[in-house]
Amino acid sequence: MSAFVPHARVRLVNAFARPYENAVATARTCYSAKGIVTPDEVARQPEVRDRIARGIYAAGHHTTFQHAHFQFTLENVSRHFIWDFLHSHPFYNSEQVSQRYVRVRPDAMVIPPLEGKAREVYVQTLQVQVEAYEQLIHMLMPAVEQAYFERFPHHRPKKGGKAHRLARRWIPRKAQEVARYVLPVATTAYLYHTISLLTLFRYYRLARQCDVPTETWSVVQAMVQEVLRWDPELERLFEEPIPLEETLEYAYWQEGCESNPWQKEYREEFDRSLEGFRSRLVGYKENNEALLAQGVREVLGLPRARLSDEEAIALVLDPRRNRYLAEALNLTAHAKLTRVLHHPSYTFRKKLSHTADSQDQRHRLTPGSRPLMSAYLTEEPDYITPALIREEEAARRYYAEVMEQIWAGIGTLRRMGVPGEYASYLLPNAVAIRFTESADLLGLHHKLRMRLCYNAQEEIFTASVEEARQIAQVNPRIGQYLGPPCRLRYLAGVKPYCPEGERYCGVRVWELGIG
Repeated sequence: MSAFVPHARVRLVNAFARPYENAVATARTCYSAKGIVTPDEVARQPEVRDRIARGIYAAGHHTTFQHAHFQFTLENVSRHFIWDFLHSHPFYNSEQVSQRYVRVRPDAMVIPPLEGKAREVYVQTLQVQVEAYEQLIHMLMPAVEQAYFERFPHHRPKKGGKAHRLARRWIPRKAQEVARYVLPVATTAYLYHTISLLTLFRYYRLARQCDVPTETWSVVQAMVQEVLRWDPELERLFEEPIPLEETLEYAYWQEGCESNPWQKEYREEFDRSLEGFRSRLVGYKENNEALLAQGVREVLGLPRARLSDEEAIALVLDPRRNRYLAEALNLTAHAKLTRVLHHPSYTFRKKLSHTADSQDQRHRLTPGSRPLMSAYLTEEPDYITPALIREEEAARRYYAEVMEQIWAGIGTLRRMGVPGEYASYLLPNAVAIRFTESADLLGLHHKLRMRLCYNAQEEIFTASVEEARQIAQVNPRIGQYLGPPCRLRYLAGVKPYCPEGERYCGVRVWELGIG
């Protein structure tokens, strides 16, 4: 079989100098009575260097390998792979081309190694999705224009002239943001991706796990080869990848998800448990507020008689008292007092589209139990419909027809014996992702601050509103202080209240309650 088309392109564009010897130097410094040990000193004793490197690796003393970082550019990698592997953990940084703001090219699609009729069915289904994307942009533009000019009437075109430049930029972007729901997770992306040497070790060890072992192995292998060209000494430390059949999920993926007769029952059970929510609060510490207040008193060394629970919570969460919350930088993990936000915690059960979850996933301090995508290769379409499409009857009917065609294409491939790994690339961005997400208040506060902004993507905004309201219901002394950046800045008296500049949504959100 041929390789994926187009071929992924991996380049190492920035790297830590002498990462192998640096790791040994940092390790030796821990036991040095003479001060800092340098990589130059380490290099003068290669046998000692190699013995220490192997020893600290085998013993699990891996912080020494976190110092060295590598920055890669990745091109022609699927969003399926990015969601499943690159962004499924907290130890990375990525800057990725946005489907919300950049029009997707018709040829920006991964084609797995298929041949003959299977390849033909796959490509035909891709074509349906690409054409639907363009058609939906066209169908949605009038509704988007109407909504935009109702919010910004002064941006309407003057007689015989053009609309305001922001209108010309924003309106098509909003239409394509919604239309992208029909695009497959096979859509390619390009990005900067920065990780430590330790994370690269982990990538290589687990590069053959589900869901996309072929693409994952290809990309990770290329990343490792780039790094070994930079520092060949590191080859001594890379362990061989765990074979797919020995990975933890394999038995269930192979025997369960490939032909799971309980998938429909699971979906219905999960959806009932949401009780109408997109994100439902299913767990929290009963003493969240008491824990938070006591943490504040512990930091300040004050008894309860000197600082009540209500006053303590206000001190750390009310922007009028804690002006750190109005900073553009997120300082909560670094300031001694705001670290008490680690104590309260919440668990939400959620159902989002793949495209919305790809954004939710980027909040690395609010991790979730995301599913194997192979479990979603069922006969019945299972997807999320954006609000704008639901409100436009012609677009809604067309969208539903396209979803039927997509799942029909996937079903045809499965009946032809195409592995779930390859068929899953056709799943649309709209495919419903069901998972549970847990976070402490420190991570959740930052996420809600960013996603309660009216510029946030519709689904993640709606889910965030639900989460904030439910927190306020069970912990009112905490929930009253949750809000978007403009609200926090308004309470702190920091102008401009909206930090988005030209991206201002047009609504005085800082004067409103949640949602």
